[in-house]
Amino acid sequence: MEQHYKLDRVRELADNDQDFINALALTFLEEVPEDLIVLKKAVAEKDYYNTYQMAHKLKPTVDLFELGVLEDVIVVQDWGKLEQKDIDITPIFDKVIVAIESAVSEIKSDFDIS
Repeated sequence: MEQHYKLDRVRELADNDQDFINALALTFLEEVPEDLIVLKKAVAEKDYYNTYQMAHKLKPTVDLFELGVLEDVIVVQDWGKLEQKDIDITPIFDKVIVAIESAVSEIKSDFDIS
């Protein structure tokens, strides 16, 4: 439990209300995987605008659930925002993908959500 994410900030935000914590976990599982799909497509297509938009959207959630890749998400966001065509963000983005997918899998298991 909680290897790829942390609930400390979530618990603090929810004032330890377990129903609210469960709702936040469910919202994470409903939104983050879909956002990641859009972000993967944007990065692959060098769609800088949508890369920026999706990375920016993911940032607060990555921070709230403490996935450990906030700085990497910011690098991806800035790559899109600044249209850094000469930079290969693949290694950094791969780290973000692994962190998010690992957290999604673990949250599903920990909260018994399929």
